[in-house]
Amino acid sequence: MFNKKTYAQRRAKLLRQVKSGLLLFLGNNESPMNYPANTYRYRQDSSFLYFFGLDFPGLAAVMDVEEGRQTVFGNDVDMEDIIWMGPQPALKSRCAGVGINDCRPLAELAGVLQQAVRQGRKVHFLPPYRSENALRLEKLLGIRAETVKDYASIEFVKAAVAQRALKSPEEIREIEAAVTVSAAMYREAMAMAQPGIYEREIAGWIEGIALAGGGQLAFPAIVTVHGETLHNHCHANRLQEGDLLLIDSGAETAGGYASDITRTIPVGGRFDPLQRAVYETVLDMQRTAIAMVRPGISYRSVHLKAAAVLVEHMKDLGLMKGATADAVAAGAHALFFPHGLGHMMGLDVHDMEDLGEAWVGYDDKFKRSQQFGLAYLRLARKLEPGHVLTVEPGIYFIPALIDLWRAERKHARFIRYDRVDKLRGFGGIRIEDDVLVTASGRRVLGPAIPKEAADVEAAVRSPLGGER
Repeated sequence: MFNKKTYAQRRAKLLRQVKSGLLLFLGNNESPMNYPANTYRYRQDSSFLYFFGLDFPGLAAVMDVEEGRQTVFGNDVDMEDIIWMGPQPALKSRCAGVGINDCRPLAELAGVLQQAVRQGRKVHFLPPYRSENALRLEKLLGIRAETVKDYASIEFVKAAVAQRALKSPEEIREIEAAVTVSAAMYREAMAMAQPGIYEREIAGWIEGIALAGGGQLAFPAIVTVHGETLHNHCHANRLQEGDLLLIDSGAETAGGYASDITRTIPVGGRFDPLQRAVYETVLDMQRTAIAMVRPGISYRSVHLKAAAVLVEHMKDLGLMKGATADAVAAGAHALFFPHGLGHMMGLDVHDMEDLGEAWVGYDDKFKRSQQFGLAYLRLARKLEPGHVLTVEPGIYFIPALIDLWRAERKHARFIRYDRVDKLRGFGGIRIEDDVLVTASGRRVLGPAIPKEAADVEAAVRSPLGGER
């Protein structure tokens, strides 16, 4: 939790950005795994955490724009809670710690909102991503749960995004703390990437490091020898000499800020010549993209430049042909690079995605493309100092996609399908780092994590593997 002045300043700025009405925040409640008392690890709603800093369930908050009044609604624990959880600070004390002096029982929330509705005042709320909050909004405001997202306040969304998108120095320190935990996770994972090890062993070990770091995983870790499946959460495979192990994982600090790092690792510690050539291609894509990051440049243009680097290398490898600019314009590169170059980061690993990518990664000038591959770009807008984003190019040989495009002769003037077909068992390679946009350019956050091919090979052969 930051200093209470931080939260007070955030709320004051929000009140200046919205013209009138009430701003309603619903905190997250516990989410049962399989029966009510057995819950998933608690995670507060990120917007609630950003503006109020209160990281426990059973809360809501209302900010009155005209009156400037800020109220948190919740209940103090009873004896039954104390028996199971131990003594807890009073709600009034917790609220005072984030600069809130008006605390009321949760039961009073409905009356406050109903009075505002009767007076014809606008009740602004953010789009819910949990069904239970949609149901709460139905009960509180009389909007059917299945249509409640249609009534979310765009004015509120834009104001929240405008603030949360630009990270303060204290937020950047939190993200770097998460990357520091990631560095420890990857140091161990690389040393463990040996023949005979199961993916699940590495997945479990790095999750333990995230927990030991005081937080948790920022998202379920991808640890797979089938990197051609972009979000592969199966951890059942046993590593074999020569496999490519793709790990996409992140740590979350106790304050909720995330890291998101990907490395691709040769099992046993040696890339074969083809693996190394493709790896160097992805690394060149990433180096080029990071070097372009600066204020004022659109991230779409950075993505397209990375795609052009891919095409040039693929031509050298004999897998593509034709004019590079034409191939990128047509989207032919998306056979190998079907996702976007990166996304915003902060309290969420895909920062503010719950508020809508149309307002986070796009704006009035930048609209989402309908072209395959480019359509998956989560961040296209111009970059500003204070943005934190991922740079994560990749190359994948996806058999089903190869088969589909080849059958359709799609982009046949650019793709050498007879040669591509021979690599259908190759897998995938992705390299990802977290980057801050500074006033003069960019800075890769956190300690360096091996990514030069020789450094990754050396890390796999590290003696750490024998110390466990």
